[in-house]
Formats: sequence, structure tokens, C-alpha cells
Amino acid sequence: MARTRYGTDRGLTARMFGTMFGLGLLYVILAAVMYALGVSAIWVLGISAVLLLGQWWFSDSLAMGAMRAHVVTPEQAPQLHGLVDRLCSMADMEKPRIAIADNDAPNAFATGRTAKRSVVVVTTGLLRRLDRDELEGVLAHELSHVAHKDVTVMTIASFSAILAGFMVRSAMWGSIMRDRRDQNTAIVFLVVMLVSVLVYLISFLLIRALSRYRELGADRGAALVTGKPTALARALQKVTGEMGAIPTRDLRQMEPVASFAFVPAFSKGGGGGFGLESLLSTHPPLQKRLDQLARIATDLGQR
Repeated sequence: MARTRYGTDRGLTARMFGTMFGLGLLYVILAAVMYALGVSAIWVLGISAVLLLGQWWFSDSLAMGAMRAHVVTPEQAPQLHGLVDRLCSMADMEKPRIAIADNDAPNAFATGRTAKRSVVVVTTGLLRRLDRDELEGVLAHELSHVAHKDVTVMTIASFSAILAGFMVRSAMWGSIMRDRRDQNTAIVFLVVMLVSVLVYLISFLLIRALSRYRELGADRGAALVTGKPTALARALQKVTGEMGAIPTRDLRQMEPVASFAFVPAFSKGGGGGFGLESLLSTHPPLQKRLDQLARIATDLGQR
């Protein structure tokens, strides 16, 4: 993909590389343990690779299906397409597909395996609640994800939990079926279970850390491209504040794509600080995002 005016976020690039390297190393260790225990590594890794390829290949369709979103043409949504056209021209990037989900939760997300397959999805709840500048900020945020290619990295990384679960089930089943009377079966079961749980835990924390940083990177990219960090800050405050009034049904529809969304499906706004909640969160605290946008506004000579 050609360079865009979103620029290169070296911090995000380093974290994406580190996350993928760490996940790869973890699965090499897990595969080695399983192989040492007599599990067919070729079988497990072969099936896992097929599942991962399917997850990556159909990522856009799966996410849109979960949200019941549909692609819209410029004739169907002229104002929305007009904003995206303008932003893509400003950022010098290829335009992704645009889709709308009939959902009252005010949110948006970007997904897709490549630039050409990327799609930016917005909900009807978001379109109803934001003014033009605020909506432009949210769209610029999602386009930043596409430009930085972190959508693809997150799609692959988020599959690790499923992969770890599949590998441990394969290991347990293979060990038990080889010899039901083997007195070491319980030990094999325990060892593989412990290693798999450790792999899952570390993978989970790596993905969450990357997810939080990518949201800050997208906020920064959107603010610099539009030159309107305060508009994006208003959108963040408005959307997170509205989440408490959204029916549970709508929030649960957003849950499958919460890691990719503009704000978490069950956002409460949040503050700063460090604790278990912040460590497990897919998004940085609202105040941290607002503070960053305030600093950018100051750098741009705005108040």
C-alpha cells in the first residue's frame, strides 16, 4: 500500500511487529511441547492454518454479518460518501467500501484483509447523533486504522485465542485416543493444559495492549489529517456518554466487533489510572484519549 498523509506511526508499527513476533514465538513453543508429547504437529498446525486463513480471508464478511451491515453506494448515502471521499483525498489513500448497520448504538469500525477489501462501517445511531465535524473525525479515525494496516494485524492476532483452544483440544484428544489405559494420560493432559493456558494469557495481554495503542494512534492520525482534534474529542464524549442509554440488545450486537469499534460496546467513559480493568481493556481510558487530543489542539494553536 502506498504511503498516505496519515504518515508512519513508528510506535504502532513497532508494537504490531512485537505482538506478531511474540504470538509466533508462543505458538512455536506450544507446538514444540505438543510434538514432544507425541501429538501430530503437522495435523494440528495444518488445521489451525486453514482456520486462520479462513478467519483472515472472510474477516470483512464475518464482521459485517455480525452487525447485519450492508454496503451502501454514493447514491444511497451521498453525505457519508462525500465525507469519506474528502478524507481519502486529504490523506491521499484509496477509498474503502462504506457500509451502514441498522443499530442504535453510536459506533463505527473498520475491517478487511487488504486495502481493496477494507470496509468502514457506521451505525445508524452514530449518524443520528453526531454533527458533520464530529462524524468526519470518527471516519478519519477509522480510515487511520486502514492506512496503518493495523486492521489486518488485529484480525490475525485476535484469532490466537481460538487457535490456542483448538490446539489444546487436539492435544488432549490425541493423547487420550492413543492409549486410553495409559497412566500418563492425566500428566500429559495437565502439561498441555497449563502450557496452553499460559499461551492464551500472554496472547490475550499482548493483543489488548496493541488494541489500546492502535486506538490512540488512530485518534492522533485523525486529528492531524482533519485539523479538528476538538471535534473528535466531542464525538468521543458524546458517544461514550450515550452508551449508557442504549438498549442492551443493541450493545450485544456490537460486542462481536468491540475490539475494532470506535468505542467499546459496553463503554462507561472511564478514567485514567492503572489496574486490572485497564490491563484487560481493548480501548484506552476516555480521559487519556481526550488528553492526547487536547495536546494536539494546543500544538495546532487551537483551544
